[in-house]
This record gives sequence, C-alpha cells and structure tokens, in this order.
Amino acid sequence: MSADLPLLQDFLTYRLHKLNKLTDRHSIDAYAGELGLGVGEARCLAAIGQFAPLSVNDLAARANLDKAQASRAAQMLVERGLVLKSASDVDARGVVLTPTRSGKLLWRRVMKLIERRNADIFGCLSDSEQRQLETFFDRLIEHAQRREAGD
Repeated sequence: MSADLPLLQDFLTYRLHKLNKLTDRHSIDAYAGELGLGVGEARCLAAIGQFAPLSVNDLAARANLDKAQASRAAQMLVERGLVLKSASDVDARGVVLTPTRSGKLLWRRVMKLIERRNADIFGCLSDSEQRQLETFFDRLIEHAQRREAGD
C-alpha cells in the first residue's frame, strides 16, 4: 500500500455504498416479512402509487431500477392483482401502469414502512441535521443528473 493514497474507507462514495448495503438488507427483510413483497416490487408499487399512470420507462426512472428490473417487478404486481396494465393512449406499443384498489391499500402500507425505515436510518440525526442532509442529497442528485445528461 502506498502512504500517499487515501484509505478506501475514507472515500464518501465508499461510505455511501456501505450505508446503502446495510440499509437495503433491513429493507429487504421488512418488505418481505411485513408485506410479502420483494424490494423491487415494493419500490415499483411505491412509485406507481405516487406517480400513476406510469410507463415502464417512467417506472424504472421513478423506482431507481433499470428497465428490465422494473418490467419484471411490474409484471409480478400485475399477476398479484395490485397493478393494472393497459395500452397507452400515447404509444401504441407501450403500456400504462396504475394501482388497483388492493394495490392502493398495499401502497399505503409500503409508504408507512418507508416512513418507518427512514426514521430508523436517519433517527440518529437531529431534525436540523436531517434537513441539511436532504439539502446535500438534493444538490448531489441534481449534480449527478446534470452530468448524466451531458450538461
């Protein structure tokens, strides 16, 4: 190892990834145990419930999944009767996803779980620190989106 290089664990990206992995494990267990959903399905139901109607491409973006993951999760939700898939009025080849009545009920439970998970994860921070972190995340996300768009 070279003394002139920083330690891996000192990089913010390393820490962010580690936090993500640690919190994802608990979220996966909570979604499966409490709601009978995989994490991808839960993320998709959360997005569909919040932003419907959505195309699969829009769902992927809103749920932070790739298109194949979003498509598979959406199909599972359709098969469970939680989401309706209908032809798009805008794109003849596309579909539109909307929650069913039972999907809306489960969406509320998903949102409550997400709220509780956020409190568990960020509860060690004061309200002021949480607002600061939200501001930092918003700036970082905006910056990353601009870079991805090539601006």
